[in-house]
Amino acid sequence: MRIIGGHKKGINLAPIGDVDLEARLRPTSDRVRESIFNLLENGRYKLNMSKTRVLDLFAGTGAMSFEAASRGAEAVTMIENGPKSLTLIGQNMEITGLHLQVYNADATQLPACPNPPFDLVFIDPPYGKQMGHAALLGLKMGWLMDDALIVWEEGAEFYPPEGYSLLEVRRYGDTFIHFLRVSSFEE
Repeated sequence: MRIIGGHKKGINLAPIGDVDLEARLRPTSDRVRESIFNLLENGRYKLNMSKTRVLDLFAGTGAMSFEAASRGAEAVTMIENGPKSLTLIGQNMEITGLHLQVYNADATQLPACPNPPFDLVFIDPPYGKQMGHAALLGLKMGWLMDDALIVWEEGAEFYPPEGYSLLEVRRYGDTFIHFLRVSSFEE
């Protein structure tokens, strides 16, 4: 795994080693990350990373966060509670020299947001466990800007919960990337 673009392009991130099965780590491949960021910055979404506040739920190794930071994101925050993942995130901060905000928390039980809201969210929950849906519902606690964009990695196609609109789905092998927008929340 390495950073694909930006001022830290080419830096190799910490290897996950043999504990990936125990920790259930499944980092987004370099190819898929590159495709996602091409769509976000140069494709239909035309995001200006320097004006984008990024939230990474189920951050794992933090690869998506480090990629966003390398590309100049205004702010990057990770939510992760796996001990191995938190160790790898710390190692990746050392390797890259990027010191990002990390909350050791359960992404399915988010408290009220302590930061200004985010306009880009990466969600990469354990496949097939409905944890991503729970995390999406928790985001209404002040975590999202109006019209926020969500990029959700999953092992199958799905339909988002109420309050979110599905924009498109891209498939890369057995990985499905869903692009969602916040539409509305019923209070």
